[in-house]
Amino acid sequence: MIVEDCVLTDGGAHADVNQEGLNIRCAGRSSRCLGTASSGCKGPVPRPSSATKARRQVGQPVARAGSPSGAHRAAWRRERGKVMEAAGARTRAAARRRDRRLRAPPTLKEQRDPQPGVRLPQRRTEEDQEEAVFREVVSFTPDPLPVRYYDKDTTKPISFYLSSLEELLAWTPDVEDSFNVALGPPECRQPPLSSRRPRTLMCHDMMGGYLDDKFIQGSAAQSPYSFYHWQYIDIFVYFSHHTVTIPPVGWTNAAHRHGVCVLGTFITEWKEGERLCEAFLAGDERSYRAVAHQLVLIAQFFRFDGWLINIENSLSLAAVGNVPHFLRYLTTQLHQQVPRGLVLWYDSVVSSGQLTWQDELNEHNRVFFDSCDGFFTNYNWREEHLERMLGQAGERLADVYVGVDVFARGSVVGGRFDTDKSLELIRKHGFSAALFAPGWVYECLEKGDFFQNQDKFWSLLERYLPTHSICSLPFVTSFCLGMGTRRVCYGQEEAVGPWYHLSAQEIQPLFGEHRLQGDGRGWVKMHCCLADAWNGGSSLVIRGLIPPEVGNVAVRLFSLQVPVPPKIFLSMVYKLEGPSAVGVALELTTGDAGSCHVGGISALSAETSSRRSPRPLRVPPTKLAKWVGRCSQQLSGGWVQRCYEVNLRGCLLQALFVNFSRPPGSQEEENFICRLGEIQVVDASSLLSPLPQVQAVTVSQVRWQPAASEGGSGAAGLRLSCTLHWAYLLPHVRCFRIHCCRGSGGDSPCRGPSEPEGPTLLGLAFVNRYRIVDLAVAAAEPGRDGRVEFLVEPIPKEGFLVPRAEWGRAAMLYSTPRT
Repeated sequence: MIVEDCVLTDGGAHADVNQEGLNIRCAGRSSRCLGTASSGCKGPVPRPSSATKARRQVGQPVARAGSPSGAHRAAWRRERGKVMEAAGARTRAAARRRDRRLRAPPTLKEQRDPQPGVRLPQRRTEEDQEEAVFREVVSFTPDPLPVRYYDKDTTKPISFYLSSLEELLAWTPDVEDSFNVALGPPECRQPPLSSRRPRTLMCHDMMGGYLDDKFIQGSAAQSPYSFYHWQYIDIFVYFSHHTVTIPPVGWTNAAHRHGVCVLGTFITEWKEGERLCEAFLAGDERSYRAVAHQLVLIAQFFRFDGWLINIENSLSLAAVGNVPHFLRYLTTQLHQQVPRGLVLWYDSVVSSGQLTWQDELNEHNRVFFDSCDGFFTNYNWREEHLERMLGQAGERLADVYVGVDVFARGSVVGGRFDTDKSLELIRKHGFSAALFAPGWVYECLEKGDFFQNQDKFWSLLERYLPTHSICSLPFVTSFCLGMGTRRVCYGQEEAVGPWYHLSAQEIQPLFGEHRLQGDGRGWVKMHCCLADAWNGGSSLVIRGLIPPEVGNVAVRLFSLQVPVPPKIFLSMVYKLEGPSAVGVALELTTGDAGSCHVGGISALSAETSSRRSPRPLRVPPTKLAKWVGRCSQQLSGGWVQRCYEVNLRGCLLQALFVNFSRPPGSQEEENFICRLGEIQVVDASSLLSPLPQVQAVTVSQVRWQPAASEGGSGAAGLRLSCTLHWAYLLPHVRCFRIHCCRGSGGDSPCRGPSEPEGPTLLGLAFVNRYRIVDLAVAAAEPGRDGRVEFLVEPIPKEGFLVPRAEWGRAAMLYSTPRT
C-alpha cells in the first residue's frame, strides 16, 4: 500500500489569511503540491477524559494509576490461590516471600525513629505556600531497598521483569511499583488502531533488553539507542527472553505521547518453558485464568496496552487444547480493563502442540488467530505464503502482522537496508507488517553514524508506511529526543554532560528529504540535532534551497485532524544560521473552505494581550500571563519567538507547515539553515483556568553515606538519598522538574545568599514520585542543623514555567546523633 500526500510545496504567492510569520490556508485554495512522499505525519499527545479530571481533586488521596476494581482484585486473588496450589509448594513459598501489599509511602517517622523522629509543624513561607519540614538524625544503617526495584550499584529506580510463573502469580501492586507507571494512556490519533488500514508494528529486541532504558529517571549514557520515527508506527512491542517482559516506562511514555500502543511480552522457551506451560495450561480453567488475571492486572497498573504471547516450546495435548481458551479469556479481560488493549499471538506452536513455525497463517494455527486480536508470523516467508494467507485472514487482513527480521537471519526477503523489499510485498497484499529488531542500525553499524543510518533506514521504508494525524490540543513540542549533551530550559543552559531520559522525548515530526518536482533544484531536508536546543537536549534542523524561479517553499512537519476552538494561540521559536535572510513563517492548513471562517490573526505579546481582553476576569489568568509573557521578551542565543492569536469558526486543522520565502528583491538561489526550537498550538480558553498547586510533598526512605567534601579539603561531607512524593493532577502536567537548595539553620536556603544562582536542578519526574540519589550535602555542625530544601516544579501541558508559589516544597533539617 503506497500512500502519497503533499509534504513539500512552493508556498504560492499569497496565503488566504496572513500575518507576518503566520499563514492560514483553507482547503480548496492551497498551493499546488510540488513534491510527494509518504503520507501525513505523526501521532499526538495523550489527554485524559474530563470525567477523570472531575473525579480527582487536589487535597484528596490520588487514585493509584491503573488500580483494579474490587471485584477484579478479588477474582484474581481467588484464581491466583488456586493455580498456586497446582504449581506446588515452591510457588506458594515464593508468593509468601514476595506478596508485598500496596501501601502508602512510609513517613520519615515511620521509617526510622532514632530520637524519635519529629515532623515539625507546617509553616507559611514568604510565597504563601505551605512547606512541610522534616527532622532527621543522620544514621549510616539504613533499611535495605528492595533489589527488584532499585539498581544495586546506584540505587536508582529501575524497570523490571518477572522470571518465572511463581513471580508472576505472586506479584501484587506495591508502592515501589509506582515509579514504573506510565503518565497516561496513548494519545488520540487518526486513523485509530481500530481502523482496517494496514498497520506497522515495531518489535524492539536489543541485546537482552533492560539496558540504559531501564533507568526510570534517566542516566548519563553517552551513546544510547533512540527511536524517533513514531509517525510510522502503530504498535511498539518491548521484547526480551524473560518470562514476563514489562516495558520500561520510558518507552511507554514516549510511545503514548505519539499515540502508539505498547505491548509487553509473555514468553516460554525450552524445557523450562514446557514445565511452565504444563503448570498453568494442562489443568482446568482456574490455572490459566489466574495467569490471565495477573497479566491483565500488570498491564492495567503500569498503563501499557497488552501482550505479545510467544510460546516457543512443545505442548502436551492437554496444554495446547487450553491455549485458545487462555487467549480468549485473556483478550476479553484485557479489553474490559485496558481501553484499546491488544493481545497478539506469535507464529510458533501449532494446534497439535508441536513447535513448528509456519511462516504464515494457515489451518494449523488459525485457532489461535481466532482467539485473540492478531497474529505475528515468523520471518521465513515468500510471496506464495502471503497469497495463501489472503483466504485464511478473510476480512482481518490488517490483523495479520507479517514478520520481517531486520537482521536478515535465515531465508528471508529483504532485511537490513533492503527491508523495503519485504514491505513492498506485504503492502501489495494488504497485510500489516511487524518489523523485528530495527535496532540493527545501532547494534551492527557505527555508533557515530547512528542518526544518519537510522534516518536512511526509515526513509527507505517511507512510501510503505502510512502515518498518522494529531487530533488534540494543546500541541506542544520542543523536538527533544529525550537525550542530549547538555540540558537547556527555554534557552538557558542548566547542565553540561550527556543525559538519556526516554520519558522526556517530545513529539517528533516527519523526518526526511523532499525535492520539488521538475528539475529538482529546490529541496528541503530535516534532521534532529544535539548541538543546540531551546528546551531539552535537541532541536530540529531544516536545511534547504529555494531555486530562482520559486518565491518560497513550505515543508510539512505534522499532519493534524484537530477541530479548532474559537480562539487559539500559536508560538514558534526558531533561529536562522549563517548569512541567510530568508523569511520564516508558520503555515496552517484547514478543512473545507466553505465551512471554515478565519476571523483574524494578530501578533501576540505581553503588552497587547491585556488590551485585547474584553472584560476583567474574576480569576487572574496566571496561565495566560505566563504563556504570553515570553512572547515579548528578547531571547538569548539568537533565538526568535513569534506568537499569534487566531480566531476561527467551524475549522478543522489539517497540517502544520514551515514556510521559507526569499528576501525581497532576491533573484538568486537561496540556501538556508533553520533551527526550530519549539512549536505550540494552544486552546486559548485552557489558559484561563487557574493553575493547580503541587501539594503534600513528603520525604521518605532516607539513606545517608559518608563522603569526602568536594574540593578535597578533607572535611567530612554526606551523601543523601531519599524519596519525594507529592499530590498533583497528572492529566494537567507535561512533567515535573525537581530542584534542591542546600544550607544550614532554620532559614530557607532557596531565598538566601547560600544559593545566589537559585535552586539546583536534580532531574525530571513523570509521576508524583522521585528518588534522589547521592546528593552531596555538608555535614551538620555540632549543635547546629543542616538543611536541604526540595522543590517540585510542575510544567503544564501548555508548555510554560509556572510561578514558584505553585511549586511543591519540603525541607529536611538533619543533625548528628547525640553522644
